[in-house]
Amino acid sequence: MDKTGKGILGRKLGMTQVFGEDGRVIPVTVIEAGPCVVVQRKTTATDGYEAVQLGFGEVRERKVIKPARGHFKRAGVPPCRWLRELRVTDAGPFEVGQRVTADVFAPGDLIDITGTSRGKGFAGGVRRWGFHRGPMTHGSKYHRGPGSLQSRDASRVFKGRRLPGRMGGERVTVQGLRVVRVDPEKNLILVRGAVPGPRGVLVAMRSSVKA
Repeated sequence: MDKTGKGILGRKLGMTQVFGEDGRVIPVTVIEAGPCVVVQRKTTATDGYEAVQLGFGEVRERKVIKPARGHFKRAGVPPCRWLRELRVTDAGPFEVGQRVTADVFAPGDLIDITGTSRGKGFAGGVRRWGFHRGPMTHGSKYHRGPGSLQSRDASRVFKGRRLPGRMGGERVTVQGLRVVRVDPEKNLILVRGAVPGPRGVLVAMRSSVKA
């Protein structure tokens, strides 16, 4: 959530396109936004900071570990599949058990969306960093390797070196996405542009910090 407390959890459903009022095609990402429930409220007096913990998604109680069952039971809410904490300036206006729905945002709002990017496994330098490959003919023995590390004096690899490794599966935030449509009855928010992650990934939406 942002300073005004506008934020919600959702699930990415996929991409499509809609027509704007001027007849232009707008590429949008469809997000199932909520409904979420306030599971816990954290304040400066009790926890040292202001935040609201939101729960989203249905899950069977037998699939929830016992500590989490007690957490939901104390809050008086049904078990949720996902729990995420969103920072706010003042958690006072929120109450445990309060529902947060898709109408928290309106068409035209600018929001920041955080999700987990699609995991792509182990990748070499050409795919991961866009390196150029070496020549493929005339006896060349260098094609897609990382090349020299130039660390003879240090005898180690410096941190931050762009080398082959795990690609994707990271926390990514896209800022300044505009809300195109909101359907509170179906709990849908249509956002212009792409959102990190594959279909079904959990995303957190907040009012844009740069709006």
